[in-house]
Amino acid sequence: MFRPTLFAACAMTIGLIAASISNVSAAESDAARDAPLRAGIIGLDAHALPWTKILNDPQAKGELAEMIVVAGYPGGSPDIPQSMQILERSVEPIRALGVEIVDSIDALLAKVDVVLVLSIDGRTHLAQARQAIAAGKPVFVDKPMAASVADAREIFRLAHEKGVPCFSSSALRFAPGTVAACQDAKIGQIQGCDAFSPCGVEPHHPDLFWYGIHGVETLFTIMGPGCETVQRVQAENFDIAVGRWKDGRLGTFRGTRQGPHAYGATIFGSNSIAQAGMFEGYEPLLVEIVRCFKTGHAPVAAEQTLEILAFMQAADESKRQNSRPVPLADFLKSE
Repeated sequence: MFRPTLFAACAMTIGLIAASISNVSAAESDAARDAPLRAGIIGLDAHALPWTKILNDPQAKGELAEMIVVAGYPGGSPDIPQSMQILERSVEPIRALGVEIVDSIDALLAKVDVVLVLSIDGRTHLAQARQAIAAGKPVFVDKPMAASVADAREIFRLAHEKGVPCFSSSALRFAPGTVAACQDAKIGQIQGCDAFSPCGVEPHHPDLFWYGIHGVETLFTIMGPGCETVQRVQAENFDIAVGRWKDGRLGTFRGTRQGPHAYGATIFGSNSIAQAGMFEGYEPLLVEIVRCFKTGHAPVAAEQTLEILAFMQAADESKRQNSRPVPLADFLKSE
């Protein structure tokens, strides 16, 4: 015989179970959303150790607490002594910070949500980023983004096709003093900039790619895009590269291989002259990386990064041509 009371009780029980399951699922979803992003580092031979110390600090706050390094693939380039030296002194301290050291990029990709390609050698970045992008992982690529404009263009193409957030930048772009100067109405319209940074060279990369990129990134952060030609003069321990922007402005980069290891820039505004361009730590860049991974929006356009690389590659060609001005367009054209 049908018993309505029993039926109602069963229905109520089923409803309570379903609600409980729904609440558990919602709680799990909220927990997953609130959990820090699990980051993997490819290449422990450059900034991996200081960045991991910042991100894995139990006292980290704000965006810096929203990502943690959980896995690292050492990598390394035997034909670059600096790579092997940094690798030797970084792996074990990184492991001690709670990072699992893996023996392949595939093993790393299985454990992480996002990827930092930090290998010191730009020649390796295309192949390393290709694997991460193919796995659908958001990617940050450290400087130099690649060892050529063509390789960097291919990284951006792959990321665009896959719909994966991807960008590259020097930490100097986001230094608070530089950001503030670029927005300071007291300076007025920016009419020119003289930026400087150390400029050590490495034979497997175009000269400015290796370390001069820091000062060149500062130059473009302040001047903005639109450089048409670059003319470079080199002495044994110094470089000067003069860029001419399409609106007639001039911006210069001075690279040093002797004297203080320092960064900076003089900004020439319509109202005043100001100083900026100092290195102010890695934290501002790491905040931007976390924001990019969380929102999917890169803080630096691919076109600007490619223009920076084209400036540096054209500067190498200018040196080869005895300081003749070289158009950036020669390196920005697609193959």
